[in-house]
Amino acid sequence: MGSDLTVSTDPAEVGFDPARLGRIDRRLARWVDDGQLPGFLVTVARHGRLVHVGRQGLRDVEDGLPVEEDTRWRIFSMTKPVTSVAAMMLYEEGAFELGDPIAKWLPEFAETRVYVAGSSQRPVTVPQVEPIRVRHLLTHTSGLTYGFHNTHPVDAMYRAMGHDWGSPPGADTAEVCRQWASVPLLFQPGSEWNYGVSTDVLGRLVEVLSGQPLDEFFEQRIFAPLGMRDTSFGLREGDDLETLARLYAAVPGQPGGAATGFAPIDAMGQAAHSKPAFLSGGGGLVSTAGDYLRFVELLRRGGSYDGGRLLGSRTIAYMTRNHLPGNADIEAFGRPVFAETPLRGVGFGLGFSMVIDPAKYGVVSSLGDYSWGGAASTAFYVDPVEDITVSFYTQLLPSSTLPIRNYLRALVNQALVD
Repeated sequence: MGSDLTVSTDPAEVGFDPARLGRIDRRLARWVDDGQLPGFLVTVARHGRLVHVGRQGLRDVEDGLPVEEDTRWRIFSMTKPVTSVAAMMLYEEGAFELGDPIAKWLPEFAETRVYVAGSSQRPVTVPQVEPIRVRHLLTHTSGLTYGFHNTHPVDAMYRAMGHDWGSPPGADTAEVCRQWASVPLLFQPGSEWNYGVSTDVLGRLVEVLSGQPLDEFFEQRIFAPLGMRDTSFGLREGDDLETLARLYAAVPGQPGGAATGFAPIDAMGQAAHSKPAFLSGGGGLVSTAGDYLRFVELLRRGGSYDGGRLLGSRTIAYMTRNHLPGNADIEAFGRPVFAETPLRGVGFGLGFSMVIDPAKYGVVSSLGDYSWGGAASTAFYVDPVEDITVSFYTQLLPSSTLPIRNYLRALVNQALVD
């Protein structure tokens, strides 16, 4: 599948009603027309054949620049599946076992203590009963967190160190991991689910195990084989700044009400204008819709691409099954934050969430459809039952502003008529 997003398949050939596919753009466009979304690009493919590309609005409202097929987007946490694939490539080579303690390679985490009470200034901690293992990083059950959650004293400790919606200036990946290791864990590893910097630490583990900086590993082992020419940690020298969409934040409405609009947040957005010191395996990539479609199609194909294979199909299948104990969903086992809806009926595997109970989830979806999204409202999902991939791009923080991801599933599935 090429990166130019050319639709050459009649949707009817793969079971879609073209008129019903048009509902996707019309619904998304309402958010643009209402001033709640600057612009968007959406792709739908089935059986590896692209059947729909929709785009509307502006990538830069202030300068009047439209969304184009080659627009580059900060994909934030859609970086995480890439890092997870990188780690599992090393797993397939025998570099580690999923049960290995990460302190074997990152010794700073050997003595990290666990929060049990107190404030961010006077935390009460206990030793780890269970060490952080590689599988805990992949499943977000490590006890690591994010500073921007603003829900726990440990979050406040991250913020005090400069880890909020960014990292301390000049600190590289090794240094930020040392800083996180000096802060207590939120809970004993393996005992709960919490969204945090686990995948960033996993990225550092990839560096140590491979002997390469994360950007070099990605470029040589994933991006070059897949033909992802426009995906990188921030813009590269020579890249056209105008192709990068501007970053916006929702303007809050009345308490409990919907956002009333959006405003640019250039100070945060400018972090993607060049390669950062910290190569965030959890959120640092910029990409295009065409490039990321190649990665998503790699997943749908079970790890193969046109010229070869990055992962075995059984590995992909293992990554996209629920790894939470007792087949629990995230709502029952974890501490979900800034989600569009409570994560009932949604489990978590090795780098992906997946629908484990469509009725409980409350959205028309297939059992086993897996996905993830980014902080600026980007998202993708793979439906292995219907053999569909869907991706969505915009630049609006936070991702909970609009229920885009739930609408996408409903809109795509209603267009299936085979």
